[in-house]
Amino acid sequence: MAALFRSLHRPVLRLRRPYSASTQAADVRAELTAAIKSAMKNKDTQASITLRAVLAEIHSADKTANHHVDSSAVVSILKKAVARRTDAAAQYAAAGRPELAEKETSEATLLSQFLPPVLSEAEVDNVLRNILTGSDVDPKKPGNIFKVFYGLVDKSTVDSEMVKRRLSVLLTPPN
Repeated sequence: MAALFRSLHRPVLRLRRPYSASTQAADVRAELTAAIKSAMKNKDTQASITLRAVLAEIHSADKTANHHVDSSAVVSILKKAVARRTDAAAQYAAAGRPELAEKETSEATLLSQFLPPVLSEAEVDNVLRNILTGSDVDPKKPGNIFKVFYGLVDKSTVDSEMVKRRLSVLLTPPN
């Protein structure tokens, strides 16, 4: 009876997880984990294998950095995974393997659901115009403009090639 009493009145130790520095990265991780669980419950092996592979890449990046990587790194890993699968689908289609190309395309579509929306050209133009007119950045040095731009905008939410194109258009004098 005394043992039962002691087991009932033991202090409960609740371990807390430290808060992540980046909520978006935590959200993407949570979304991936939830999607893996859902795929496993639905016995969708292809989806669970694909999502596990990406989550393993994220965990590998965490271990390499000795802490949770930030949201831009997680989004970068997702973008690279989508690009790899898209390239593989194109190569399979060129080699006459439509079934493998379809598999890779479906994996890329699945992973692209977890990517954040990308800023439009109009939004990028608006930020670049504000930088060019509102700050004392030299327009002849685009590197400084990019530095200010990426200080204002998360790099994972824009296409860097589009930013380069839009800046060159804005810096070109009208004819």
